[in-house]
Amino acid sequence: MAAADGPRAPDHVEIVAHPLVHDDVVKRVADDGAGAIVTFIGTTRDTFEYRGEVRNVEKLEYECFTPMALAKMRELCAAVRGTWDVAKIAMAHRTGTVGVGESSVIIAVSSAHRREALEACHWAIDELKATVPIWKKEFFEGGEVWKENAEQRREPRDPPRRKYV
Repeated sequence: MAAADGPRAPDHVEIVAHPLVHDDVVKRVADDGAGAIVTFIGTTRDTFEYRGEVRNVEKLEYECFTPMALAKMRELCAAVRGTWDVAKIAMAHRTGTVGVGESSVIIAVSSAHRREALEACHWAIDELKATVPIWKKEFFEGGEVWKENAEQRREPRDPPRRKYV
């Protein structure tokens, strides 16, 4: 496991080669002052469109440059903190083989009120997919292909300028 911060740090980012456990990520953002915990879980779908045809997915494989990915994930946490009033943030991404129905990424954000956590989590997953150096290979009936996320073709976005209080 490559983790960036200890279990009590307000921000936790990690890249792991084993299955992700939703409850473990949520526990990292639990806070007595938080009335909301929002999570995003990205899972492997069973189908994939390739060259205009829907194919059955067998598995995904993820690779990354871990030091750079962790640094970028920490930058995203800092950007969230500069925009939304959140208590804790946790981001976990898996590498290696991820089967259909399994989680590849989990983001959890806690805050006193739901709006901050909802907006922060939404922005964080969009930016993680656009900017963190993690690459996905799709294996499907009849082939395999390195898959680019549509978000990777755009410039990184700053979070909204207004900080909620």
